[in-house]
Amino acid sequence: MGNTRGAAAFAVWYLRAVAFVNFLSAAWVSLGQDVRRHNQENLFTPYLLTAGFASGAFTAFLAVTMRRRKRAAWILNVCLSGAFLGLFALAMAFPEIRRQPQNWVSLALTAVFVAALVAGRREFYAKGDRSNPKLAAAVAAGGLLASSLLAALLVTATDRSSAPSTFLERWRYGALRLVSVAADDYRVAAITTPTWVDVAVNVLSTALVLAVLYAAFRSRRAVEPLTEDDEKRLRELLDRHGERDSLGYFALRREKSVRWSPTGKAAVAYRVLGGVSLASGDPLGDPEAWPGAIEPWLAEARAQGWIPAVMGAGEEAGTVYARHGLDALELGDEAIVDVAEFTLEGRAMRTVRQACNRVRRAGYTVRVRRHEDIPADEMASLVRRADDWRDGATERGFSMALGRLGDPRDGRCVMLECADAGGELRALLSFVPWGPNGLSLDLMRRDRDCDNGLVEFMVIELLRLARQTSAAAETPRAPETPEARDAWGSWEARDSGGDPAAGGDRAAGEIRVAQVSLNFAVFRSVFERGSRLGAGPVLRLWRSLLGFFSRWWQIESLYRANAKYRPIWEPRFLLFEKSADLPRIGIAAARAEGFLEAPGLPKWLHRRRLGTRR
Repeated sequence: MGNTRGAAAFAVWYLRAVAFVNFLSAAWVSLGQDVRRHNQENLFTPYLLTAGFASGAFTAFLAVTMRRRKRAAWILNVCLSGAFLGLFALAMAFPEIRRQPQNWVSLALTAVFVAALVAGRREFYAKGDRSNPKLAAAVAAGGLLASSLLAALLVTATDRSSAPSTFLERWRYGALRLVSVAADDYRVAAITTPTWVDVAVNVLSTALVLAVLYAAFRSRRAVEPLTEDDEKRLRELLDRHGERDSLGYFALRREKSVRWSPTGKAAVAYRVLGGVSLASGDPLGDPEAWPGAIEPWLAEARAQGWIPAVMGAGEEAGTVYARHGLDALELGDEAIVDVAEFTLEGRAMRTVRQACNRVRRAGYTVRVRRHEDIPADEMASLVRRADDWRDGATERGFSMALGRLGDPRDGRCVMLECADAGGELRALLSFVPWGPNGLSLDLMRRDRDCDNGLVEFMVIELLRLARQTSAAAETPRAPETPEARDAWGSWEARDSGGDPAAGGDRAAGEIRVAQVSLNFAVFRSVFERGSRLGAGPVLRLWRSLLGFFSRWWQIESLYRANAKYRPIWEPRFLLFEKSADLPRIGIAAARAEGFLEAPGLPKWLHRRRLGTRR
């Protein structure tokens, strides 16, 4: 096993080294001239060493696909390098070639590469999509037509020759430039173009070759989405073990796939994006059965050439994943509020108390209902308002968002509706079940023109209601400050009335909640420790960078929005196999969460947009 892995690693590193020399020779003129001279005379260089950006890009692409253990890339390299080796062996029969020592080096390197491919053949097991050959042929045909037409247009616009030429002749000139460094002057009319046009056309040809290679070697994309039976079985696992993970319910997102343990007592839900098999949260089910679900998920990822990764795993699940070869990186912390321990007392809660009192005095009220208790026409209206209040054209969320509001199967979810003094709806919060006695925030939407502090008011109302109605809750202590007394007293009087218009919906009394999971704070510890006295320069720099990026992404603001409730912080981890895979995992995660979209696809080809936890 060790020998085969070493041979496979040598083959990958050989391609990387050749790609580096090709790129270097493109920038280093004298080196590039030497390489090209050896290839143009009765000499030869090692396999794929031809100098230039195009050959460097081709070799680098093969190195990447080989590192991902693609079987198709191995077959291509064996065929090409085997043909090269045979030709080199025949060429060595000529004395003038045999006398050149560098030719023996080239022959030896090519032979060692072929031997490494043969010895490491079992390491290249990743399958491609069955549609890849057809897709590659379609990309080649369509790309050649489009690029040749574009080349013809460039030639037409920049031709400096005084001799007349037809568009067909200019098209043929551009097509020849695509497949050769210099057009055949004997078969093309007198056409004179600037050098940059010839370079641009050759760049088009390089891009076309890379596109064809990508289509031929791309990872399998289409996976089996959740079936009705899968969803039913997952819901059964949530009924039995759902209290273990606040993110468990989000495994029911229907664009995900699932891998089951042999006993059916555990499952891993995941989605494939950009060649990354991205799971989120902990595996569902009995922790003792988690390894039985993790192993087939990892086996499928390796067989398909996917990069396995997990977003937002808890510490217990992270430990289990680590036993299966994944490394861990602390991603941030989840804010969890214990209802029984929550209090509005103390100076630290002063800002929250003041915001809630200000909103309450403005006449705002909150209504709390299960989704199943909301009539269909009202739910449709709530969904429309939530869409109207969405921040941007693209909805976000994956690991901590359900992605569907108002689905009949999610009747146990909880909706908070906040109306102003005139009865106009101003904000919505939706929570998914977290076991029998918990809620996890799914959707947060509000009217941008409403008063500040509305979300805090809604969260506090939920916590107060949960504190009163939960069977496990303790009787709240008398507030120690006038502000807290005013907040608690007004709420107790309103809730005891039971008037829905005043905010005390009787249906909400059936909701018993012991813990509430709020937003996820990315790199929370950096903001917390970086602001303390004595923080080191590296930590302060890291905090400054995160603060800078918070201008575009809600990194620091989410942390501060969570911290005001003084929650319990539960660490969440990113699990991965190799550090080199982190950039691709980051891109896949950004696409899954809705921060990035695949370029160049019509909107109707994109998957259904997903809901947000923001």
